[in-house]
Amino acid sequence: MTENLDLRVTSGSPSGTELAATHAVLGAAVQQLSDETHRRKQTGRSAWDLSTRVLRTPLQPQSGWRSFSG
Repeated sequence: MTENLDLRVTSGSPSGTELAATHAVLGAAVQQLSDETHRRKQTGRSAWDLSTRVLRTPLQPQSGWRSFSG
């Protein structure tokens, strides 16, 4: 996957070693993001999503109660 990175130098004049290092680091970062995205798709919903519940409908004052008189 990292072979397809399209890097362009817009300023300065980096050496071949610097370009190779930049290519390696950015390629690894892109690969890691791709792996994480693929893993998330396979595992489905996150723990955060699973812990949420459907919110109840808001209470409506006109449904018969006026005040609390404890």
